[in-house]
Amino acid sequence: MNLDRAILAFAGFVVLIGLTLGWLVSPYWYLLSAFAGLNMMQAAFTGFCPAAMIAKKLFKLPAGHAFK
Repeated sequence: MNLDRAILAFAGFVVLIGLTLGWLVSPYWYLLSAFAGLNMMQAAFTGFCPAAMIAKKLFKLPAGHAFK
């Protein structure tokens, strides 16, 4: 697994967790999904992704095409 796929998997996980908690616990949890979506959009335009920087240092994953 390279860094790009790990970040996509993590973002999808965060979105699904936010939706599930929003449905089961409180509608305020939908903000977590909104935050993940906004972060993905800004990363697409700027190339800056804090999750990629953290994962790169922690897990020593090989870089993909998007986050080098």
